[in-house]
Amino acid sequence: MKNSDLFWNASLEEMKCGFKEEEEYYTCLLCGEKVEKGIIYPNDGILYEASKYIRIHINRVHQSVFDYLIAMDKKITGLTDHQNTLLRLFYEGKNDKEVQKETGIGSASTIRNHRFALKEKERQSKSFLVMMELLKENDKKATNFVIPHQTATMVDDRYVVTEKESADILKKFFPEGTDGPLKTFSMKQKHKLVVLREITKKIESKRIYTEKELNQILATVYDDYVILRRYLIEYGFLDRKSDGSEYWLKEGEEMLNRKEAVQTYMDTKMEAGVYQIKNNQNQKVFIGSSMNLKSMNGKQFQLDMGSYPIKKLQSDYKKYGKDAFSFEVLELLEHKEDEHLDKWDVLKKLEEKWLSELQPYGDKGYNTKKSRK
Repeated sequence: MKNSDLFWNASLEEMKCGFKEEEEYYTCLLCGEKVEKGIIYPNDGILYEASKYIRIHINRVHQSVFDYLIAMDKKITGLTDHQNTLLRLFYEGKNDKEVQKETGIGSASTIRNHRFALKEKERQSKSFLVMMELLKENDKKATNFVIPHQTATMVDDRYVVTEKESADILKKFFPEGTDGPLKTFSMKQKHKLVVLREITKKIESKRIYTEKELNQILATVYDDYVILRRYLIEYGFLDRKSDGSEYWLKEGEEMLNRKEAVQTYMDTKMEAGVYQIKNNQNQKVFIGSSMNLKSMNGKQFQLDMGSYPIKKLQSDYKKYGKDAFSFEVLELLEHKEDEHLDKWDVLKKLEEKWLSELQPYGDKGYNTKKSRK
């Protein structure tokens, strides 16, 4: 069972925890990592039993279940880019005034209205979830559908496949079993999706393959491995470098990105200051500020997932790739123990100083120049 199946087939309580308890293991729903019961696991010089260690694993590798979910594509979460940004800031513990200052949206009362709208969405979601649970208990003839892969490029009628249909399709096109060769790839698009999904089980997640290594795997399935490779990319199962030198499961790529970003997050001190996101290809920059520079990591998550609110920056990030961008702290806010000091005001003035110095507008940057009243 792939990680996405494992996650979506779990109970709501298991999803919130991020792991599922089985007879001999605790299994991480986010990556499939198994922690065996009865084993003592070391972490930072301390020994933990399995039930505690699986929670440490989730925090260390995935940061939190919330971060895992919020980084999903909008077609899965049902969130707009705007809602995604607000939820991230709310989760960081920011109050309405702080969120307003960070986003530049309306006023504090505007943010309160957004909170209310999200609470309304929560009530609707709970009502729908309860109805579906009751339907599941009462509908003895309910059809079990195969869950579309999370990196699908477009979810349409081709993905309406029941578990029985999937089994019949695999039996038809893999007459010697799924470990044997594929009989033909001349089939309906719906059938192609089922077959390609099965083929991905032969490809390890979190591993980078050369084209030759990938071809060797696909050649054991079907003589025309080139067409398999092309469709795996087209349907969002695989991704690759533009020069074709490296290939990977998209799910594996996301996990690697998360682990790298989480480590960066853990190594960053909680300090306020002004930061810069720089496009090293065209030298354009974006200047921003934050009371907690760890939130820079959240901004990289947004760019990675295509949900950053500054459209031109997001467009260039997609065009040039993440390796073309650097994230840098320009200046830290000087720490002063003064209860009367408005740190937000001081931080905003620090940001304005850098905006004045670098002028990151138009051809030079991604900031929007504010009109003076």
